[in-house]
Amino acid sequence: MSAATEAIAVERSAPKPQGAGMVRQVLTLVRRNLTHIKRQPEMLTDVTIQPIMFVLLFAFVFGGSIQIPGVDYKAWLLPGIMAQTIAFSSFIVAIGLNTDIGKGMVDRLRSLPIQRSSILISRSLSAIIHSSIGVAVMSVTGLFIGWRINEGIAKGLLAYGLLLLFGFAMIWVGILVGSAMRSIEAVNGLMFTTIFPITFLSNAFARTDVMPAWLRTIAEWNPISSLAQAMRDNWGIAGIPVRADAPWPLHHPELATLIWSLAITLVVAPLALRAFNARTTD
Repeated sequence: MSAATEAIAVERSAPKPQGAGMVRQVLTLVRRNLTHIKRQPEMLTDVTIQPIMFVLLFAFVFGGSIQIPGVDYKAWLLPGIMAQTIAFSSFIVAIGLNTDIGKGMVDRLRSLPIQRSSILISRSLSAIIHSSIGVAVMSVTGLFIGWRINEGIAKGLLAYGLLLLFGFAMIWVGILVGSAMRSIEAVNGLMFTTIFPITFLSNAFARTDVMPAWLRTIAEWNPISSLAQAMRDNWGIAGIPVRADAPWPLHHPELATLIWSLAITLVVAPLALRAFNARTTD
């Protein structure tokens, strides 16, 4: 047997280096992602200052022009802003992942004995934690403007659960965009021109029954509308009665939000994984 053959045999028989367990890998990377926030507190402006600004602007500035008879607009508004904030979780993961890929961080992680999936899982959990801070800040702000949970703890937690479930689905959108786009500027441009209008083309901030028929149909089938309606129902926020001819998602907003979240995940997740693998494979 030649020296080269012996070397190959030894290499194949030698034990491969074993890294930490999957859970430890994910927790380590989550801590790494959150450490960036600790060192750069300005990264929290989108889930602290911005949500408060939106609540105050719409409640006290624009709220005077957006009158809904018999409805406390400030309390009715808060679920819509929360739905918008959790949709923006796709922004967070897209920018973070694109930065890691562009700066070679993902390549350095791949050189370690870790599972590639831990990179995406940790980035997803970090984005959920990041967005949850914004939801907590808005909940506290809402208490000062008259928002309350009026249907008990169980339904209140159900509304928060649906919010986080939808946020998880939107994270896959962020992974897809962050992997497919070649720069932060491209990520910001694409996400801003798609996610931002979608959140406004819904019942998050304004009633849909006064919209033109074609626009009302789009807005009422928008998953953001189902999510906002589900939170309003489970928090007991008095609002506009759902029309008898309104589409099915508004009559069954909890189930509709669940279906939308699963559908987005099932459709986008395979595309996101393919884009990530294509971008990070030599």
